[in-house]
Amino acid sequence: MAIKVEIEKESGNKMRFTAKGIPVSFANLLRRYCMSHVPVFAIDKAMVYENGSALFDEYIANRIGLIPLRMASGYSAEDEILFSLDARGPCQVYSGDLKSMDAKIKVAPGYDEIPIIKLLENQSLRLEAKAKLGTGKTHAKFQTGLCGYEIKDDEYHFVLESFMQLEPRALLLAASSLLEERCGEFEKALEGIKKHA
Repeated sequence: MAIKVEIEKESGNKMRFTAKGIPVSFANLLRRYCMSHVPVFAIDKAMVYENGSALFDEYIANRIGLIPLRMASGYSAEDEILFSLDARGPCQVYSGDLKSMDAKIKVAPGYDEIPIIKLLENQSLRLEAKAKLGTGKTHAKFQTGLCGYEIKDDEYHFVLESFMQLEPRALLLAASSLLEERCGEFEKALEGIKKHA
C-alpha cells in the first residue's frame, strides 16, 4: 500500500493531517520528531546586571528560557543570538520587552505577552541573554510543539500544534527531512555491515 499524506486543516499554529499506509511505529516516530528533534533557538544563558525585584536571578532566567523564539534558516549550532532587557518599575515586564540583536530571531508571534515579572516603584531589571540552537530531547525549552494522533481503521489522524518557532507545515517538513536524513545514515551503516559479511 502506498503512503499518502493529506492536510485536512491548517489554521494559525495548528494543523490537522492524515497519513495512510504507515505502521504505528512510524506514526509514533513522526510524532516524536515533530515535538523534540527539530532544532530551534531558546535562551540558554542570562547575565543579570541589575535585579531590584523580589525574584532570584535564576528564577527570572528560567522564565525567559521558556519563551518561544521565532526560527529562521541559515544558522548553525555554534551561533548565539544576543537579547537584552532593560525595565524600570512600576510596570509589568512581558516577553515582548526582550530585544533581539538579530532581526530574524525574536519572540515568536503570539507569545509576546507572556508575563516575566512585575516591577514595583524603584525596582529595575537589566539583563542580557544568549539564545542557542537545541532540540526538545535535551531540554523542554527547545520543544517545538505538541503532536498527537488518533487511529481510525488504517488511517492516522494527526494534530500538530506549533509553539510558533516554525509554522506547523514547516515544522512537519523539517521533522520529515530529519527522519529521511537519519534513515540515510542507517542505510549507510547497513552497507558497511554487508561489506564485512
